[in-house]
Amino acid sequence: MGSSLFAGISGLNASSKQMDVIGNNIANVNTMGYRSAKIYFGDILSRSIAGGSQVGRGVSVSSVSTQFAPGSFETTANATDLAINGDGFFMVNDNDGGRYYTRAGAFHLDSDGNMVDVNNYKVQGYNFFGGDPNTITDISLQNVQSAPSATTTVSFGLNLDGETATGNTFNAAQTIYDSLGAEHTMKTTFQKTEESGFWSFQAYLDDIETTSQTYSGFKFDSDGALEKLYDPTAAAAVGATNTGTGSVTTPPVYDNQGQLYQDGDVTLTYVAAGDSWTISSPEYTNATVTTASATSLTIDLDGEGGKDMTLTLGGTGSILYDNNDTITVTVNQSATEVDPVDVSLTFPALISGATIGDSGVITWDLAGDSAEMMTGYASVSAVQSLTSDGYSSGILKNLSVTQDGILSGFFTNGQTAGVGQVVLADFSNPWGLKRMGNNLFSGTITSGSAIQNIPGSAGMGDINPNSLEMSNTDIATEFINMITAQRAYQASAKVVTTTDAMMSELMNIKR
Repeated sequence: MGSSLFAGISGLNASSKQMDVIGNNIANVNTMGYRSAKIYFGDILSRSIAGGSQVGRGVSVSSVSTQFAPGSFETTANATDLAINGDGFFMVNDNDGGRYYTRAGAFHLDSDGNMVDVNNYKVQGYNFFGGDPNTITDISLQNVQSAPSATTTVSFGLNLDGETATGNTFNAAQTIYDSLGAEHTMKTTFQKTEESGFWSFQAYLDDIETTSQTYSGFKFDSDGALEKLYDPTAAAAVGATNTGTGSVTTPPVYDNQGQLYQDGDVTLTYVAAGDSWTISSPEYTNATVTTASATSLTIDLDGEGGKDMTLTLGGTGSILYDNNDTITVTVNQSATEVDPVDVSLTFPALISGATIGDSGVITWDLAGDSAEMMTGYASVSAVQSLTSDGYSSGILKNLSVTQDGILSGFFTNGQTAGVGQVVLADFSNPWGLKRMGNNLFSGTITSGSAIQNIPGSAGMGDINPNSLEMSNTDIATEFINMITAQRAYQASAKVVTTTDAMMSELMNIKR
């Protein structure tokens, strides 16, 4: 009879423990990443009776096990709120380097740029900037920035008015960057030539002309489509036409072919009184002689101060040229035509020591698959699009997270790059993990060593950004368990009171 009394007491204790577990589950129904617990009971055996039968002495709590079924996801506005869709745990380290594991992914950046949880424990993963990208460490965005990239390729999407009068110009400018990320202005001047559909072009970097261009003009067909590129040429200069002994020893050197934009003659006349040269041309009305010596002439065709044409002088005798001797250069702007190809623009070196383009050469993507469209329709000249591949340096502006845990940074220079990656951990026996409070678990000998991998690989779950995993407590189940625990407690109490009544009857027998 005494055994039944102790059996009833064990039932009261077991049901009380069950209510503790149920109460804790219900209390944490809104706890982020909480994993509910389940209590398991075992019977207690005391002795054998006649015939080999056994009589129990009640019930004991065998274990309280954590349930790792997934919880529901809640959408948030924070890109660094992360949930694991599948198996695995986030890894976080405290300030002493202690490692913990959690499903609570409410992360943010602290004042030092570290990615931390609500306990200010540092999230573990890979850093792609300023460290070994293959070593698991604190995820830190403190020194993350986007390095500049020098512009190497540009393209123009524009229309040049097919009805523009000969000699009129149109300018298109865009910002390009050197190797230090400094901004420069690349301007291209388009000028209508005397022939229908023909345009010359000249590129400038911060108002300084190119030192060379592989081509310097193009023409449109009758439908306004880009048809040909041309490289202007000029006839060899005619030597002195009067009594002088001077001559031009070689054909002219065209330092800036983009200024050979019209057919015509450029005439230079020697003035003995001032030992100087005058220049005239019905087509190149702004042409000037910029430098002159006994051996060479440098000519600026557009009056902008550049060196567009060089003539090397020579002859016999002490006086090379007599007064009013002339040299005439005949320009043929459309002499050499090719199908559209990319154009190389060579710019002078930058004073800052930075470089631009590919060794100073910028490619104008004019004929590639990615080239912007150029047309010569009879409508106002206008720029529709400008593209280039360079950019300045940039600081981190926004973050997003991919399913494989990569932190993708958007920078103020418009660039996007991976800056780090979250790494997950899993265990061969997660039920052996020890609860540490604050939604944290700690590894034990029973759980085994942590297996670390990136999300979505080797059985790890994927990352859901802008989400938090809630508690996996099932309220309906817990209420049912509460009812059964209450009934069990009442039944065990009845066993105790009934046994007490029986013992009272036994005591009354002696009366």
